[in-house]
Amino acid sequence: MSQPTRILLTGPPGSGKTTVILRTVELLGRRCAGFYTEEVRARGARIGFDVVALDGKRGALARVGGGGPRVGKYGVDIASFEEIGVRALEAGLRDPARLLIVDEMGKMEFSSDAFVALLPRLFRAPNPLLGTVLARAHRVADRYRGAPGVEIVQVTKASRERLPQELAQRLGG
Repeated sequence: MSQPTRILLTGPPGSGKTTVILRTVELLGRRCAGFYTEEVRARGARIGFDVVALDGKRGALARVGGGGPRVGKYGVDIASFEEIGVRALEAGLRDPARLLIVDEMGKMEFSSDAFVALLPRLFRAPNPLLGTVLARAHRVADRYRGAPGVEIVQVTKASRERLPQELAQRLGG
């Protein structure tokens, strides 16, 4: 049996990783499960991030000055992330044909013990996986960037327009 496709996008903040993920999901037109992260802005300033499950559920991931573990100026809302993001991935694991979307594997998400504990299952599952991973060295990110069968794809301003079509073709769209 061949190993499922596992692609992790990486690149600097603002390179378009989440945009590539969302456009790829749109092009695939297939059942996907998982989550993506989205900036929250007020009066032109970024005040945090939301976690958005592909089934439409949304909750706080982090807020400036919020409670919970700190990542820079943000407090991470572990309970909200686990309720929305972790649950969406667990649901996806119940159907091996579902493409698992993990946007992102970063410092905020790594604050969740439940998420870190779920990662080995995601990378052993028969499901194909498309995600984004922290570009800098990090003990958890490094483990999955170097996992067997994982392909790392660099997202740049030059590549982000063509990547969704290429990824959708590779993932069966």
